[in-house]
Amino acid sequence: MNGVMTAYRRALRAQFSRRMLLLSLAPLLLALALWGVLMWLGLQPLLDWLQSMFAEYGGFETSGSMLELVGLGMLKVMVVPLVAIVLLLPLMIGSVLLFVGVVAMPAIEAHVGRRQFPLLAKKEGGSFLGSVAINIGSVAVFAVLWLFTVPLYAVPPLAWLVQAGLWAWVTSRVMSYDALAAHASTGERQALVRERRSALLVIGFASGLAGALPGIVWMGGALLSVLLFPVLALVSLWLYTMIFLFAGLWFQYYCLQALEDARADDVAKVPH
Repeated sequence: MNGVMTAYRRALRAQFSRRMLLLSLAPLLLALALWGVLMWLGLQPLLDWLQSMFAEYGGFETSGSMLELVGLGMLKVMVVPLVAIVLLLPLMIGSVLLFVGVVAMPAIEAHVGRRQFPLLAKKEGGSFLGSVAINIGSVAVFAVLWLFTVPLYAVPPLAWLVQAGLWAWVTSRVMSYDALAAHASTGERQALVRERRSALLVIGFASGLAGALPGIVWMGGALLSVLLFPVLALVSLWLYTMIFLFAGLWFQYYCLQALEDARADDVAKVPH
C-alpha cells in the first residue's frame, strides 16, 4: 500500500495547482451546460409526467404503503421528486465521469507523464475511441446497479458504503484504462490491471467514500424543498467534477509508477 499512499500525496499536491484547477473547468462547464439546459427545459415536464403516471396507476397509494412499512410515511408527499432524483442522479454522475475521462484524463496523463515520468516510453496501447467505449459501457452498468441501491438511502451509512463499492468498480475500470492509454501497451495494461486489482479497488473505494456524499446530501436537501432541487443538482456537479479529477490524478500517479516498476523488473530479469 506504500505505492497507493505515495500516489495519494502526489495527487493531493497536484489537485490544487493552477493547471489542474483550470483543467477542471472543461468537464465542469460541459456538465453544467448539459444539465443546466436539461433541467431548465425538462425538470418540470419530468415532474408533471411522473405525477400523472403515479396518479393514473395508483403509484401514490403503493409508494405510501411501502414507505409507511419502513417507518417513512412522512415522505410520501415527496415521492415524485424522490423518483426524479433516482432517475437523474446516476445519469449526472455518469456524465461527469464521461467528461472527466474523455476531456481531462488525456491532459492529466500528459502532464503527470511529462513532469514525473519523463523517461517512461509511450507504447500507445489505448485510444480515444477505446476510452469513450469503456466510459460509456461502464457508466451504463453503473447507472443500472446504482438504481438497485436506492432503497438503501433509508439507512444512509449502508448506502454510503455500498455506493462507494460501486464507485470503486467503475473508477478502477475507467480510470486505469485512461491512466495507461498512452504509456502502456495493451498487454502491459491488462497485466497491471490484473496484478494491481486490489490496489486499484482501494483507490476507487476511497474516492467513492467521498463521491457518494453529494448524492446523499442532494437527496436530503430535495426532501426539504423541491426548490432546492436544481441548485443542489448544480452544486453536486461541481463536487463530482472535483472528486473525479482528484481520483484521476490518484490513479494516474499510481498507474504510471506501477508501469515504471514493472518495466524495471522486466529488465532486471533479462540475463546479462
